Amino acid sequence: MNYAIIAAGQGSRLVMDGLNESKPMVKINGEPLVGRLIRIFAQNNADSISVIVNEEMTDVKHYLEMLSVDCELNVVVKTTPSSMHSFYELSKVMKPGRFCLTTVDTVFREDDFAGFIKTFEQMEGADGLMAITPFVDDEKPLYVEIDDDKNIKAFLDESSETEMYVSGGVYALDDKARKILGECVSNGVARMRNYQRTLLSQGLKLRSYSIEKIVDVDHLCDIAEAEKLLLVE
Repeated sequence: MNYAIIAAGQGSRLVMDGLNESKPMVKINGEPLVGRLIRIFAQNNADSISVIVNEEMTDVKHYLEMLSVDCELNVVVKTTPSSMHSFYELSKVMKPGRFCLTTVDTVFREDDFAGFIKTFEQMEGADGLMAITPFVDDEKPLYVEIDDDKNIKAFLDESSETEMYVSGGVYALDDKARKILGECVSNGVARMRNYQRTLLSQGLKLRSYSIEKIVDVDHLCDIAEAEKLLLVE
């Protein structure tokens, strides 16, 4: 399994809260966000892990260079205008084949993630599996409409009476999605959510995997929320 981590954001909301630390280095129970993801990925059959950081994050680059991992570790240092463009830069160094992508501020229970990956590895008849959650803590969540068979029907900016799930920020996809990513960049598509909508409009079959709670670490208060989540592991 190939994994990728988008860690190139500025973490502006954490800075506004008074945290003067690169977002990937924010510690959850004493472990940096980026290090925790790499450890979990390595424990879930990682053939390669690719990480992108922005050019200002010299501390994160140094941390990754010093990290010992039992698989191929690719580090891309580039400032990009959006997470979708960060994904595009990562796609240039990622190995061919199925992959799992997430953002560095995504915190989930390890057993929940292991179940997600196992389901993806065994999945047939679909082009991707995306984590969804009923727990909403994002300021601009992406709502996910699913059918009775857990297939994703739409990605919505606003909730309705039937949309009780939001995107968990964990995406497992095959190479078809990588080709569409290149087309989106060429066509000027912006934002990950619009890329996800393009996957559906291009006919890809995406299935959903529900996880009870996933925390996005965007504010200082989210650190305590994430640590509380992991207490039950």
